[in-house]
Amino acid sequence: MGSRSTRPKSPSGQFGGADRRDQRRNLGAEERGGRWWGPSPSNPPVLGPMTVVGQSCLLHNRRGSVTILHRSDSMDSSWSMEIDNRFPSRHHSHHHGSSHTTPIQRALRSLCIPLERLHIMKGHMMQDMCKGLSRQTHAQAKVRMLPTYVCSTPNGTEKGNFLVVELCQNQVRTLLVTLYGDGNMSPQMMYKIFDMPESIMQGEGEALFDFIAQCVSQFLAETTTSDTSSSEERLPLGFVFPFTCRQTQLDKAELLSWSKGFSCSGVVGKDVVQMLQSAINKQELSHVEVVALMNDTVGTMMTCCTEGRPCEIAMVADKGSNCCFMAEAYLVETAEETSGRMCVNTEWGCFGDDGSLNDIFTPYDESVDEESSNPGEKRFEKLVGTLYLGEIVRHALIALTAEKALFTGTDIAVLKEKGVFTIQHVLDIINNEDGTTDVKRVLEVLGLQPSERDCGRVQQICRAVVGRAATLHAVGLAAILSYMCQTRDMETLMVNVGVDGELYKGYSRFEEILQSVSRLLSPECLATLLPSRDGSGRGAAMVTAVALRLAAQRRAVNEVLGPLRLTHADLEKVQALMRQEMERGLGKHTNATASVRMLPTYVSHTPNGTERGDFLALDLGGTNFRVLVVHVTEEGISMASEIYVIPAAIMRGTGEGLFDHIIDCIVDFQTKQNLMTQALPLGFTFSFPCQQVGLDKALLLTWTKGFTASGCVGQDVVQLLRDAAQRKQHSGLQVVALLNDTVGTMMSCGYDDPKCEIGLIVGTGTNACYMEEMRNVGTVEGDQGRMCINMEWGAFGDNGCLDHIFTHFDRVVDETTINPGKQRFEKLISGMYLGEIVRQILLVMTEKQLLFQGRPTSKLQTRNIFQTKFLSTIELNGLALRQIRTILNELELDASFEDSVLLREVCQAVSLRAAQLCAAGLAAVVEKMRENRGLDRLSVSVGVDGTLYKLHPCFSHNLQKTLKDLAPNCDVSFHLSEDGSGKGAALVAAVACRTASGGQ
Repeated sequence: MGSRSTRPKSPSGQFGGADRRDQRRNLGAEERGGRWWGPSPSNPPVLGPMTVVGQSCLLHNRRGSVTILHRSDSMDSSWSMEIDNRFPSRHHSHHHGSSHTTPIQRALRSLCIPLERLHIMKGHMMQDMCKGLSRQTHAQAKVRMLPTYVCSTPNGTEKGNFLVVELCQNQVRTLLVTLYGDGNMSPQMMYKIFDMPESIMQGEGEALFDFIAQCVSQFLAETTTSDTSSSEERLPLGFVFPFTCRQTQLDKAELLSWSKGFSCSGVVGKDVVQMLQSAINKQELSHVEVVALMNDTVGTMMTCCTEGRPCEIAMVADKGSNCCFMAEAYLVETAEETSGRMCVNTEWGCFGDDGSLNDIFTPYDESVDEESSNPGEKRFEKLVGTLYLGEIVRHALIALTAEKALFTGTDIAVLKEKGVFTIQHVLDIINNEDGTTDVKRVLEVLGLQPSERDCGRVQQICRAVVGRAATLHAVGLAAILSYMCQTRDMETLMVNVGVDGELYKGYSRFEEILQSVSRLLSPECLATLLPSRDGSGRGAAMVTAVALRLAAQRRAVNEVLGPLRLTHADLEKVQALMRQEMERGLGKHTNATASVRMLPTYVSHTPNGTERGDFLALDLGGTNFRVLVVHVTEEGISMASEIYVIPAAIMRGTGEGLFDHIIDCIVDFQTKQNLMTQALPLGFTFSFPCQQVGLDKALLLTWTKGFTASGCVGQDVVQLLRDAAQRKQHSGLQVVALLNDTVGTMMSCGYDDPKCEIGLIVGTGTNACYMEEMRNVGTVEGDQGRMCINMEWGAFGDNGCLDHIFTHFDRVVDETTINPGKQRFEKLISGMYLGEIVRQILLVMTEKQLLFQGRPTSKLQTRNIFQTKFLSTIELNGLALRQIRTILNELELDASFEDSVLLREVCQAVSLRAAQLCAAGLAAVVEKMRENRGLDRLSVSVGVDGTLYKLHPCFSHNLQKTLKDLAPNCDVSFHLSEDGSGKGAALVAAVACRTASGGQ
């Protein structure tokens, strides 16, 4: 095994460089000083490549500087004519034999691309990017958009030793990189390069990976002490593998195809990470673990990230060309990850393989393509990659010589040899700005005999070819910038772009062209270019380090959120406990001690669609109350209503005063609706704790919600209303039913679906009701028919039976409520408490340094500051993470991108558990109904109301999915209730009237 380079010398001569310093000079002011502007009419400029758009054009002068020139009335006519004559727009006809253009002018014009064509190309690339990300169209996309499973960039805290193995063209490079957690400003690196025999590159795959592992073993033997190579200290390895793979995890990738001279057998279709790990294990390097596979483009992005300066795009302009960027993860449909962002490897070299670039391909490009090993493929890369630029120039020079525009009367046989004109020759020619002496030297070294004129023209052709390559790189960058801006829903995008590669480093004007053209094409985006420092080495170590940091963070997050994540067995146990408590609540002798009260409602029938007539409804549940008239006809239900206020003095006065006020409001409403002459049945929704002893008889147990009216507790609420009507001489009042909002919800949906026999509320609080067989209701006399049971399931667990699923966060929330130890099931599910549970989790995660850099704010420490509505907003699919950061900014939290991703995960964990527990309770209900009726399969509907169920983006789906898992023999459909406390109350009255008159 031959090695060609050992320990690199740092400037001080020590082994291993502390950092690889960038050698590129700062071109800023010098470039600006080199621009020309407004030449005199008598001395028109000698123009280089030009891109024309309507009345403006993008010019590169002899020095390569870019100027945007607008043709206007003030422009000198002779200069305008000079532009038109030298470089007419490509939208004009291509008369190559035209008498007023020379072969050189035609050649240069063919290498120019109109600005509107660049805009179209950018649009095509964005379309192909979207195709590449879509699961349905990925296979047809030419821009492959491969997920890398790199979901975060360095934050500067990464530290430790990291091993890197890079498979190069015919070499293996091994590196040991040490990071110090100092913002990644001064990593220490040691490396060694091993030459690879050609027999290995084209032999068996197992032999290739054995060779790589031997390189690793030898490198570690030379660079590490017995302490650092101890099998007790894990040494993570990042593998740079520059071939097209189907990656399914950061450490799992199947090779799709070899290229670059490799053709090892038995590798295509196999997991190359596993093959390398197996080979390493053979070398008895048990402490070395391959944790990440990547290409050099991803590594380039990672090297440019330092503390407080994330880099989210990387471009490599080298022998090949590629770009990667951080995409919104939910848009990467080919990967399972849906939260946060993921780095996508565009593999844009194949852009144009569908023919979309045919109109800009010159005869020189076609010749290069035909002579390549893959004609018709990687068309974009063949326009921009340094592997091909020398060849494009060579074919252009051959063609121009044939037209007697170059090398007249001299031998150009050397140009017929493929590969003779390299990118280094091209760069030496175009970077020379002091005459043509160096150009002549380069051409003479090649064996040519150029004249002064030949040197100038060759230089123009080289600049045109390389300038076009830089411009096309800018088109690709602009497509990515605009895509990121749009998908993040931003008006302006400011982003850092890591750049590396032979063309970027070697062509002094590349950066200026990249900036200028991308700014023209994507004016809404501001990209800052950052030079990469060894993307395939240091960058690979960064990827590996970030992977380990995220793995450690993941373990800590799982430790915090683990208790909230319920297994199927956990939910089955909750279901069984609910069933047990239901039976206790229905039992005559066990009801008093049951946590689920199972209160009879005396509603014995649900609507069957034959109800007809006009009904009044009264909805009293707070400081406002409603009076409604509901018209039930063959065509459907229509309603009119009015809201009335109950003054605080009446709420806290006497019972007589309260119910007299209610009657006054009813009379006012009936008068306005012309109903005073009719005695309409009334359904009364009364949302206070009652002991119901009949459909129209209920004893008030206690006042809540600020009411303290005297003389009411222990009294029949319906009778109090009737007494007030009598005092007010309102003889037309006919109260037929009193109910709560849960029963009303079931009834309002039951009118449209006779199978609706369950009501569910999931809002600020939670409750359920259902139709139970009378024979099972031990607290009411009679065995015939059914009765709606108001479960009052919010108190489920108050007897301690749910203690095993209560977490630390739940206990803290419970202890700070006005009723500690009460309504414990409700405190796990309902909207009143979920936001506070999330806040408690955020406090613990901040304390553990997992969020907000470990710095909580005073606002975050304020009770109930995190509202449940935030959960609905944060979990909205596709919500840009910057909008989550806006919510956090309201709480005075300086949230990073990763904080936003983690916050979403916390919210998802809390809301998912709530939906699953609700489903477990509902599963107990439907399974009991199925068994009651002796059915193998039950088909039933649930009427649902409540803001959490209606407005949360995931709650209903999670509830229904879990219910299907827990009650597979029940087909349950859900209907959203419309005004259960109003329309539902009227329907209870309507059904009561129908059944009283003997209707079934």
